Amino acid sequence: MSTKASVESRGTKDSPTAKIHTRPWTATLILTGGILLLIFGMALSISFGAADIKLGMVWQAIFHFNPDLTPHQIIWEIRFPRILGGAMVGACFAVAGAIMQGMTRNPLADSGLLGLNAGAGFALAICFAFFPGLSYMYIIMYSFIGAGLGVLLVYGFGAASKSGLTPIRLVLAGAAVAAMLSALSEGIALYFKIGQDLAFWTAGGVAGTKWSHLQVMLPWVVAALIGSFLISRSITLLSLGEDIAVGLGQRTGLVKLIGLIIVLILAGTAVSVVGAVGFVGLIIPHLTRKLVGVDYRWIIPCSAVLGSLLLVFADLAARMINPPHETPIGALIALIGVPFFLYLARNERRSL
Repeated sequence: MSTKASVESRGTKDSPTAKIHTRPWTATLILTGGILLLIFGMALSISFGAADIKLGMVWQAIFHFNPDLTPHQIIWEIRFPRILGGAMVGACFAVAGAIMQGMTRNPLADSGLLGLNAGAGFALAICFAFFPGLSYMYIIMYSFIGAGLGVLLVYGFGAASKSGLTPIRLVLAGAAVAAMLSALSEGIALYFKIGQDLAFWTAGGVAGTKWSHLQVMLPWVVAALIGSFLISRSITLLSLGEDIAVGLGQRTGLVKLIGLIIVLILAGTAVSVVGAVGFVGLIIPHLTRKLVGVDYRWIIPCSAVLGSLLLVFADLAARMINPPHETPIGALIALIGVPFFLYLARNERRSL
């Protein structure tokens, strides 16, 4: 066994990995309990809506589907893809935020705050304006490109400062880029008269999710989540500091490149479905870290489960607040996310 591996496996007090505090039992409880609660929340969300459907009918529709029954058709054609889409989007935003925070050691990193969501939204505006007949597959691809554009602009503006990148400078650059891209998107919407088409993505919601959307996004989401699990150990070492990661044999440049690609896929896919919903990737990784410790081998899967829970119950709340109208999910999560962001910024001011 190599010296590095020996140090790492022993986890002595002198080892950098001895700084990693984790609570595997809490993480296991979150995964098992969270998945059970997620299943219950999805069933509850499927049963609630303009057409009142009992939980027993949901069970029958899933395991004894009858195409002649209208409630069964509503469940399978409208509500089931909507709930599955919400769960997948929640996992995407949360895992993307966890990876960004781990790689950059920035407690305020989030795909919404750093311009990725606005970049993907800008790409959607271009799609609707210039290529209205595009299939959903190409819309997702444009979302990836738009998210990448947002990252390049944020890091470009942030790095232009002589004192280099700092967490607060990245957030400020992200806010400026997001505002600029959002303004451009609205300008395109007004000029080409596509405001109604774009309003759905601007407000945020999973009401229009279809099985065809899920079929396209599922391979990307699964591949990105598997990739995030595979690099989770490297993210843990990066979160301890780049010097420590290099000392333990990590190829930090390669890990960051893979992590960035995964974040672009997760954020781009999520925005193409639900719109530019922010703060999920900020709130969930922080809560998860408080609960399970700083090992990203637990943070990433637990963030996926808790992110799915947040979006599923937020979608349910969006339909219950003012029925039969729906409140935008983005507005609901912002009510939680803005105070949470201010709380974090206040507590982290010393490091900023």
